[in-house]
Amino acid sequence: MAGNSSKRRPYQVAETIKDWIVEQQLKPGDRLPGEAELMAQLGVSKGTVRESTRVLEAQGLVKTRTGPGGGAFVSAMSESRAISLMSHYLFFQDISIHDIYQIRLALEPGLAASLAGRVGADDMARLRASLHSYAHTACDAEEERQQHIDSLDFHLMLAELSGGNPLLSFIIRFTTQILSDLTIYRRLYEPATHDLGTTGCRYHADILDAIEAGDAEQARRIMHEHLESALTVMNRQEAQVRRGFLSEA
Repeated sequence: MAGNSSKRRPYQVAETIKDWIVEQQLKPGDRLPGEAELMAQLGVSKGTVRESTRVLEAQGLVKTRTGPGGGAFVSAMSESRAISLMSHYLFFQDISIHDIYQIRLALEPGLAASLAGRVGADDMARLRASLHSYAHTACDAEEERQQHIDSLDFHLMLAELSGGNPLLSFIIRFTTQILSDLTIYRRLYEPATHDLGTTGCRYHADILDAIEAGDAEQARRIMHEHLESALTVMNRQEAQVRRGFLSEA
């Protein structure tokens, strides 16, 4: 048991340092105390301090620099890294299209409703301009694939406008990224339906109309209907891909 305790010690010290960062209200870029000061404050060895620092660096919360002016500095984990770490966790979980849409249906209609009457003219123009790339029928599977990705970007743009709730925004961006990755990995744009983009475009335009009009319930209803419709299509695509695989096998 002593061996396990000694192995856990750097992680325990890392948690203590994280608590101290919060208590001191340190910000990204602020410097942590030097090794000698941490050793004295925490009552641990130099090796434990260094190992704890490496733990925090692996977690993306600390960066170390060598040379003059070097040391350990508080760092903010990037969103891309956070999404990557979560994706690694889910790698062997066999996440399904239905799993993703269950989350989207729970969150995105509420997001659309919350934006009603709150999107400025410039952002509204940017959102409407984004619809152009999938406003026409796709010519082939590759164009449909790109249209699908572009239509998902529309939802990312809405999430960016959520403003006051960074957790909501992050979860929506994460699920959208996972859906985009699954679309490519499982090639769910094959066999092509070609009208998928134009259908999404109509829904998106109607959602924007409701948001611009300040009609929260209409925005909520259309977003829910849009996601339900998309789920039906994606389930059908997934089933067709699976049947095709079995036929080839």
